[in-house]
Parts: sequence; C-alpha cells; structure tokens
Amino acid sequence: MQRNNSPTSNLSRTQATFSPPVMEARRWLEDITFPNNQPLINVSQAAPIDPPPRILREAITEIALNSRTAHHYGPVLGLPELREELANKWSTDYNGVISSENVAITSGCNQAFCAAITTLANNGDNVILPSPWYFNHIMWLQMQGIKIIEQETNDKLLPNPDETETLIDDNTKAIVITTPNNPAGVEYPKDLISRLYEIAKSHEIALIIDETYRDFLSHNDAPHNLFENADWPDTLIHLYSFSKAYRLTGHRIGAIFCSTKLLSEAEKFLDTMSICPNQIGQQAALWGLRHLQPWLKNECSEILNRRVAIQSAFAELDDPGWKLLGSGAYFAYARHPFNLKSDELARRIVRKAGILLLPGTMFRSESNPQRFEELRIAFANLDCRGISELFKRLNILRDHMGDLVAN
Repeated sequence: MQRNNSPTSNLSRTQATFSPPVMEARRWLEDITFPNNQPLINVSQAAPIDPPPRILREAITEIALNSRTAHHYGPVLGLPELREELANKWSTDYNGVISSENVAITSGCNQAFCAAITTLANNGDNVILPSPWYFNHIMWLQMQGIKIIEQETNDKLLPNPDETETLIDDNTKAIVITTPNNPAGVEYPKDLISRLYEIAKSHEIALIIDETYRDFLSHNDAPHNLFENADWPDTLIHLYSFSKAYRLTGHRIGAIFCSTKLLSEAEKFLDTMSICPNQIGQQAALWGLRHLQPWLKNECSEILNRRVAIQSAFAELDDPGWKLLGSGAYFAYARHPFNLKSDELARRIVRKAGILLLPGTMFRSESNPQRFEELRIAFANLDCRGISELFKRLNILRDHMGDLVAN
C-alpha cells in the first residue's frame, strides 16, 4: 500500500499516499450479503460504536441548549478551562509539572499529530517510526513529503533504542511512538520510553508519544516519568484523544502537550485548518474529565477482561500456525498460518467467515515482508461472547479456505 513519497515525485500531495485503510476495508463489503446465522463481525476499526454514557449525553444536551458560546468560534488553542483541567490532571497522573500554556486542544488526536509534524519538519526531512505503525501517521508524513525511516521491532514488537539512535541523521526531526500501540496494543515499558527520550534529547530532536489509549493500560502506574523532567517541553510532544475514553469519536477532540514555542507555531496551522476545536465537544470533554472517572475505570476493566479473553482464545486455537504477537488497549495483532498474503487473506476471510479485519499490509512498508503474514483485530466493540464467536469462526477457517495450506 505504501507509495514513494520522494520530494522529486510528480504526484500530488494526496496521490503520494494510499487510500484510508478503514474505508478501503469497508468497500470489501459492498457486494456481500451475510446470512442470518453468520452476521458480520466487524473488527476493522478501533472506535467505540456505542454512544457516550447517558449522563454525558444529557450534559451535551444541556450544553447545546443553554451555552451560547458552544455555538461560536472559540480560542484556536482550545477552551482555557479544558486546557487547565488537562494540565492539572496530567500533572497528578504523571507526577510532573505541566502548565496550561503547554496544552492545546485539537480536532482529534490525528490533527494533534499533523500539527506537531508541520511545526517540526519540511519536505525532505525524516521521521523515525517503529513498525507496525499507525497508518494515519504514515499518510500525513507521505502527504508532506517527509521521509519515513522504518525501524524493525523485536518479537515483542518493541524497538531497540540503540538501533533507533543509529537511524538518526542530520535530517531527522522526530522519533514517533504510540503506546499502548496501534495496531498491536503493546505497552512500551517506562525504561524504554526514558531511553528514547534521552536519545531524542541528546540529538536535539523531538520524541512524539501518541497516548490515545493511555486510559486502557493494564496497570495503574504512570505510563512514563518524562513529565517529571523540568525541561520536558524541549524534547517531548505528547498527544491524547478523548474519542476512546469518553466515546466522543464524532466530536473530534484531542490534545497536544508541548513547548509554548511549538504551540505558537502550531496555532498557525490549527487556525488555518479548523479555526477552533468543536465547542460542544470541548465542553463535553471537560465534563467527562470532572465527572466520569469512576465510569472510565469500569470501561478500562471491561477492555482488560476482553484482552484476557483474546489471549486465552488464541492459546486455544486448534491450528498451531496462529501466533499472537501483541495485545492490549483495543487491539490484538497476530501472525496467520495461511499460505496467502494478508491483504488477499483479509478479503477472503470476510467472504468465507463474515469477519472484517485489517491486513498487516496496512501497518508496514512495502519493503517489509512481515506485512503479508500479519492481521489486526480491533476488539473494542466485541464483548466476551462476541470474542468467543470470533474465534469459533477463526478455528474452522481452514475448512473454508479451499486449497490453502499452512506456511
């Protein structure tokens, strides 16, 4: 799927990258009718389909009806109250000192990433990303003519920081990681994050950490201790999303934590792209931060229960060729046992088994052969009963795959 994004290419900005993967996968459904006894199991997208909890929807209704400012333009960098609430909560959660002046609200976490990259890098610069990676990060980099340095990961899907350092050159502007990871769910250990931070700091480049799924960690500790460093804004760019934590996907509210200098540059980008974040969504996010922490804790427990169910189900699959490579947050990332490339396999699976998932070709470069061996399952919308049905179908998949044989 990856296209050449050379600065000398004659392709337009959008032609330089691939079609949105989730939209591409949905097109595979266009001519398929699923029988009543085998309805579609959609594990292609990591977005909750349930609405926000009723109490938050009632708050949103109140905001829409009675807050005049909710329908006006607001500050480009977001509501001051929401920026302050995030700064205070993150200072507590990460045992650090974060000012509201280091926080901006964005139209989703994707826009936060785009803003960060736009302030840091130009056409021809490069950014280091471990793979498998989040495809929207790649799409933006390709559209900006920024070279992507793919770093291989180990059998736990984590990068070797010593290797990371060898990839840095004069044109490197950032190291980018996502933890818990999309697509694999892998949680980066604190010591690894600290090491990557020190490497970025010593080379005077940025460490961008997308922590969209930080609310679904398997432990209660801070994900890392980087905010404890007094000079963290010189190196760290932290990204966050309210879409997953409070099911505010359609309201498009995210956040970026970084230096005031970078935010002053990002403000130009954000003003041009969206003028201001969604006002109702921002007030809803603020309400959620103040009132929904017990509810969010229960949501995390449910996701962790599903993770356990996924791990147990993989261990019980009859075909030993399946291997779970990573799991956590909303994701399971696996190696499949079939003698077929993952992109073609994914299309066959939706037809033969009624399961829509994404192939590894969407998460690695064209030069990486592992892309053909891997599949991503996003289980955010499957309860344990749904997970059981998913693996029932996977377990008999070989019976429906014709002459395919194990690798």
